[in-house]
Amino acid sequence: MSRRRSPKVGHRNAPLLERIQALKADHPFWGYRRIWAQLRFGEGLAVNKKRILRLMREQGLVVQGNPRLKATRTPTRSKPRPTAPNQWWGIDMTKVMVEPAGWVYLVLVLDWYTKKIVGHYAGLQAKTMHWLTALDMAVQRQFPHGSRDHGLHLMSDNGCQPSSLAFMKAAATLGITQAFTSYNNPKGNADTERLMRTLKEELLWLREWASPLELEQSLTAWVEWYNTRYWHSALGYQTPCQVEQQHRTSHSTQFVAA
Repeated sequence: MSRRRSPKVGHRNAPLLERIQALKADHPFWGYRRIWAQLRFGEGLAVNKKRILRLMREQGLVVQGNPRLKATRTPTRSKPRPTAPNQWWGIDMTKVMVEPAGWVYLVLVLDWYTKKIVGHYAGLQAKTMHWLTALDMAVQRQFPHGSRDHGLHLMSDNGCQPSSLAFMKAAATLGITQAFTSYNNPKGNADTERLMRTLKEELLWLREWASPLELEQSLTAWVEWYNTRYWHSALGYQTPCQVEQQHRTSHSTQFVAA
């Protein structure tokens, strides 16, 4: 039997509950942990995680799990684990229907260490040259003086674009070592695939798109938001840009000390 809350407690919780409801309206796939992270680290509210869970349960705002989606756990080879930014990137693609233009393809390049989206592309085609557009953006942003001799690796699936001769030649020219997920190791590019799910939940599934240009512009804005305002539990509830900046500052301090 649930305890009845006093009117005073309900009045004290009202502003917090209103903010929770607003966040759920904008981010319907968020659970209580992400709501709490946004309130605590994004908005500076000293609020307890259990309090957020209780309020969301009372209002029926908790995300319900689907037992049918439980993954089958099978032994797999361990994936590479970077120890610094720009050691391992992942690249992957998804698509969304935009009436009446048809399918619009989106390619993202993710830094596995910082979780930062370093390159992206959106357009009506998804040929090798378009995947290279996303990769070239990433290289220009992260390696303005050139990416050769930096030990950069790129993980992808075995699709026709990243395994094409043109793509492999371009990657080799940039000094990037390619790696491909094996058919019996689906978690090989799991970080990038998880990002694609986040992209769908936070952007693609939330609205109807009027044109490919609108989607492209929205993707650019979303990438900026994700990199600067998305609080990752895997990063200790920091944003990708915060982690990248901390590593840069730490590395600079060590270099000066040496």
